[in-house]
Amino acid sequence: MQVLKFGGTSMGSAQSIEQVCNIIRNKKPNGRFTIVASAMSGITDKLIQCGQLAGQGQEQYRNVLAEIESKHLDTIRTLFPITVQSGIISQVKKRLNTLETLCDGIFQVGELSARSLDKIMSFGELLSSYLLAEKLKSAGLNAVWKDSRELIVTDNNFGNAAVNFLATNHQTAQYYQQQTADFFVLPGFVAATSDGETTTLGRGGSDYTAAIIAAALHAEVLDIWTDVSGMMTADPRMVSQAIPIPHISYEEAMELSHFGAKVIYPPTIQPVMDKRIPIWIKNTFAPDDYGTLIRSQDGETHVHPVTGISGIQKIALLTLEGSGMVGIPGFSKRLFEALLTERVNVILITQSSSEHSITVGIHEADMLKAKTAVDSEFSQEILEKRIEPLIVERDMSIVAVVGDKMKNHHGTSGKLFAALGRNGVNIRAIAQGSTEKNISVVINKGDVKKALNVIHEAFFEEPLKQVNVFIAGVGNVGGKLLEQLNQQHQFLMNELGLHVRVTGIANSRNMAFGHEAINLHDWKSALDAGEPSDMAAFAQKIKSLNLRNSVFVDNTASKDVAAIYGEFLQHGISVVTCNKIACSSDYAYYKSLKDLARKYNASFLFETNVGAGLPVINTLNDLIRSGDKVNSIEAVLSGSLNFVFNNFVNGASFREVVKAAQDEGYTEPDPRIDLSGVDVMRKILILARESGVQMELEDITNHSFLPKEALEAPSVDAFYEQLDVHADHFLSLREKADADGKRLKFVARYENGKASVGLQSIAPDHPFFKLEGKDNIVLYTTNRYAAQPLIVKGAGAGADVTASGIFADIIRSAR
Repeated sequence: MQVLKFGGTSMGSAQSIEQVCNIIRNKKPNGRFTIVASAMSGITDKLIQCGQLAGQGQEQYRNVLAEIESKHLDTIRTLFPITVQSGIISQVKKRLNTLETLCDGIFQVGELSARSLDKIMSFGELLSSYLLAEKLKSAGLNAVWKDSRELIVTDNNFGNAAVNFLATNHQTAQYYQQQTADFFVLPGFVAATSDGETTTLGRGGSDYTAAIIAAALHAEVLDIWTDVSGMMTADPRMVSQAIPIPHISYEEAMELSHFGAKVIYPPTIQPVMDKRIPIWIKNTFAPDDYGTLIRSQDGETHVHPVTGISGIQKIALLTLEGSGMVGIPGFSKRLFEALLTERVNVILITQSSSEHSITVGIHEADMLKAKTAVDSEFSQEILEKRIEPLIVERDMSIVAVVGDKMKNHHGTSGKLFAALGRNGVNIRAIAQGSTEKNISVVINKGDVKKALNVIHEAFFEEPLKQVNVFIAGVGNVGGKLLEQLNQQHQFLMNELGLHVRVTGIANSRNMAFGHEAINLHDWKSALDAGEPSDMAAFAQKIKSLNLRNSVFVDNTASKDVAAIYGEFLQHGISVVTCNKIACSSDYAYYKSLKDLARKYNASFLFETNVGAGLPVINTLNDLIRSGDKVNSIEAVLSGSLNFVFNNFVNGASFREVVKAAQDEGYTEPDPRIDLSGVDVMRKILILARESGVQMELEDITNHSFLPKEALEAPSVDAFYEQLDVHADHFLSLREKADADGKRLKFVARYENGKASVGLQSIAPDHPFFKLEGKDNIVLYTTNRYAAQPLIVKGAGAGADVTASGIFADIIRSAR
């Protein structure tokens, strides 16, 4: 005997039922088959609605009954030839009339009991299974319909009845021994008490019906036909990278189903596990897919220690705590008895080793009656302040990691907790069974999707880690960054195992988010079609998306954007920036950002604040981390100023050189931002701070070479006029340097806790003398590099190199 169960979507339409019949016909010709059918999809909910409306005295139940009748009659007219329709319609209408009479009675008394609701709900499976049996007969198969209520015996716990297996097995065996049919069609979900009262086995009970019959008949196999190709490593609606599980043990399947895997109803597994009957989960709409085979472990080796991940949402945590619990037996017993009295199901239990508290997880819907019952049970202890009133926390979820191989695989728990911690997912409670097949964590419900994805990535996608990048500022630097990310996308996946997705972009006008990722071949169109830019809304959207491995990239020079870095870091979102404002603002803010990054395990990276793409800050960090001490820093840190003074030769006027630098894009639109030296002051300040010095911008001496009139000019045009007015001043600076055989460089210096910036004449034997173009150079003199400084030198300006430095920081944050 083989038992096949078909779910609601498999029975959802005439076309689906035709597919079910094809699957049954394609079974091996020799053998006997029991087919268990669920109600047509959506019908059970409509039946419940009928009962509730009737019980509330609302006549709209008649409209819902008409919808139920219409769906079944339409299915008959499509499914059967017209010559046989009348007899089938007659039988269906007869049953629907009985349903209507039942609802009318409930409407008259204005009350819906659990017993009556079970009778109402039974009609879905009774009707669908009857149609399936008639269809098989019309196809020439030796099929019979049998009412499951005449086989499965339960208690009178209406809505979720408990099966009397002894009586059920006896009645089932007796019936089948007397039958000669090849195909037996049974309604799922329904059963009856020993007195013949209709009961139901709980939502999802059709699976359970099939398992009960399979166990009673010692079936060869139980097929569960549904609308997915087996159990998955995670819910594919939450985790797009979820993959099918081809083989799984009974115990693993039970754990996953208990913790929310919807493919199989949890009680289904126990009856067949006791008889070692394999369960095969198959897809009605893709019958050739392998599916998932649930059976005893037979030495098969799983590739991963974790078999699957599942979760339960809408959980409440109940915590009973107090010093009066320590060393006193019986508190746990009384807690669970109080919950039992109110029929509150406990999903998770954890207790502190000090016995000071015990925490349980329950469904959120039960939390009010649970609190009332527990506070009542411990009212005396609460009055005497030996324990606290029951603490209730809502809006929680449980995520469970399941696998038979976990107990033999070291580091599974560490890997789980590290993955969650890196992404800012706070764990409220932990439970692990003694068999070590399951580690369950309670987290905030808003973190469920991210948690499932990061755990799945940690255990199933190790070769490929997803990184979600949000970029503010897509001008010269931002545009080049997007170009580089697009160009290197495949390389990052193949060589570094990183799937970098740009999920959000913003400029001063618009902002846009991609459902999965923004197409970097056409990001400008996506941005043009986006909504008006609002940086507060952009930040809120990033936080609400709550995606794993998120990185915020700031390519702006905005003080407002720099002010919100803390919001990202405290949500576990890394920050990468070329914006110098945050790190050169008040030391307290700079320090707070560094502290937040450490506290919330997020990266705060700003290599491009100094030297564009040069490894200036990383080199300094490596020196400090390895125990070296910085004695002095000497640097040319402005590519634009270096360009200006390298070209201020051969009779060119200072004004002409500055204008050329502006036209080439080496300076800001207002060149005074570069020429004033303030930008260089910020850079040396950042290097001093990264060396471990507490310093403010006003502590740095600026030996400005610009006349006051030029600095204070009311406009850029007026500034250029002042350069002409003071042309002799600039010429004298150059002539004096030339006379001494030196070159002009704008130099930043830090030594003995003091920093300064200013124009200097550099001798030929100095490393700065031959610095060409827009290059930067930094000399670190340290305890280890005392005789000869450590030199970092190269292009220190330009969109390409700055973008490459930001790119490198993104990769560092991801790894």
